[in-house]
Amino acid sequence: RPESRVWTVMLLLGTCLLYCARVTVPICAVALSTHFDWDKKQSGIVLSSFFWGYCLTQIIGGHISDQIGGEKVLLLSASAWGFLTVLTPLLTHLTSAHLVFMTSSRFLMGLLQGVYFPSLASLLSQKVRESERAFTYSTVGTGSQFGTLVIGGAGSLLLDWYGWESVFYFSGLLTLLWVYCTCKYLLGEKELIIPIDYLMRGLSMSKQTKVPWKQLFKKPPIWAVIIAQLSTASTFFTLLSWLPTFFKETFPESKGWVFNVVPWLVAIPTSLFSGFLSDHLINQGYKTITIRKFMQVIGSGVSSIFALCLGQTSSFCKAIVFASASVGLQTFNHSGISVHVQDLAPSCAGLLFGVGNTGGALLGVICVYLAGYLIETTGSWISVFNLVAAVNSIGLCAFLMFGEAQRVDTDSAYMDL
Repeated sequence: RPESRVWTVMLLLGTCLLYCARVTVPICAVALSTHFDWDKKQSGIVLSSFFWGYCLTQIIGGHISDQIGGEKVLLLSASAWGFLTVLTPLLTHLTSAHLVFMTSSRFLMGLLQGVYFPSLASLLSQKVRESERAFTYSTVGTGSQFGTLVIGGAGSLLLDWYGWESVFYFSGLLTLLWVYCTCKYLLGEKELIIPIDYLMRGLSMSKQTKVPWKQLFKKPPIWAVIIAQLSTASTFFTLLSWLPTFFKETFPESKGWVFNVVPWLVAIPTSLFSGFLSDHLINQGYKTITIRKFMQVIGSGVSSIFALCLGQTSSFCKAIVFASASVGLQTFNHSGISVHVQDLAPSCAGLLFGVGNTGGALLGVICVYLAGYLIETTGSWISVFNLVAAVNSIGLCAFLMFGEAQRVDTDSAYMDL
């Protein structure tokens, strides 16, 4: 039990540092544009290049994690993105093709970070009991909000005091320190060694693998979880991308730190509460599938209602409340479809989570672009929040209709969850 708590804290810190490294360029976007004389189009190319890399390694990262262990993949990828973050300012000053280098760097960062959440899903599915998965995943998942707040606060100060390079050094060095501490205090030498045959087995997706993963995609419950996951991921990306612009244009006199911080502060306790409530209800005897669907109704359904209200209000205070409620309640997804894939197929949860996350990232790029198109065409923000509600509704309906309570990655008898 003490070891479990330490691992949970370390994984939370890992998720926090993942987002610190991910948000370095957005935090420094204006400074980079000024320093290298980029226009908005060139800045957009650099910012969007991360997501294209992020889409490509989700599935393979999850599959390798299922085969050789999620903790190994997590530490390898964190080491790589930590070094890349530290070296980025140094290498940028050595090249004259700044735009090409930064675009390539962000694309590579996306490739390296794309394996993190599938690896995390694989690790938790194999190491955490079913009745504790929701709270553990929700706790670790709050690292994304913590990371956004940490780099938003510390990064802004470092940017003002020491320049954009210091933000990269800060994030990269902390990541490398986290990797060192995890390897030294939580893993032994034998656990860190990855034999070549294990790695090749992880890279191979042949029919000889123990899990009949090709057969899984014929089962409706798997597709229900994947559709719900890509729906929630894409709407999260849409709100993350457009909420600051919405507040800045709708309430030009408002303070940026209020609408950029308050919703994410609210999301931390709601995520922890959703995990605690989910595990408590399961331990009280309620069926797992019932609780997963209940959490998803709140995470996708109720949060969409507040998103729709956000588009109708003209009051800044009400807008903050609605935005905080929508973003905060979305974290109930951590106790819904995010852990349900571990219930259905714990032996290949990383692979399946990677499939859903890949679809979510791709659909997110489409939804973010479509939201901008709708704003330009209609001149109203209501259409954007209608889009968020519509996509959420599709994923929720698919999960409620086809989500089932059985483990599908084994040939054993029906296992009622």
